[in-house]
Amino acid sequence: MESLMLNSTDDLTTDLLESGVVTWDDIVRSVQCFHYGRNSDRNNLNLVWYERKGTCSSKHAFLKHIADLNELPKIDLNLVFYKMNKQNTPGIGDVLEKNELNYIPEAHCHLTVNGTELDITTVQSNFKKYKNDIIQTRVIQPNDVIFNKIEWHKEFMESWRIQNHPHICFDALWTIRETCIKQLEKSS
Repeated sequence: MESLMLNSTDDLTTDLLESGVVTWDDIVRSVQCFHYGRNSDRNNLNLVWYERKGTCSSKHAFLKHIADLNELPKIDLNLVFYKMNKQNTPGIGDVLEKNELNYIPEAHCHLTVNGTELDITTVQSNFKKYKNDIIQTRVIQPNDVIFNKIEWHKEFMESWRIQNHPHICFDALWTIRETCIKQLEKSS
């Protein structure tokens, strides 16, 4: 995609422009370099910019929000459920092994930009690392990250648990998942 200019007059885009971020490529590069971590208020996607950090969900939802504000075409926000394992998500192997799991279903967000998959969670992120481990994909909107993603993830994980590991209670499985995420926060 050619580098598209940011041109909206909303407060957030104005803040970006005043800081020297003037194109889509500029904002993508900036957000990709931000620290991986949860924001202080998950209901405010703008905090990705102001706190200079975010998760896969908040970073990609923030970028989709910027794209929408600036009427940039052909940019979709995707939610995928994938088999998170030690190969495609380095840093979580010990947690999975300790709990005798080969993988755990994870809800992950990325963008499709003009037909190309883009994962900017960190500078090391690469869609190809987990592409073959995707179980399900859906196009979502930025507000879905705030209002629906956790519920969808829990529903997906509960269904998977019943089919694959009925001996593990849901709360224990969710705790294992949270431990994996904490490991990722430490390693980034």
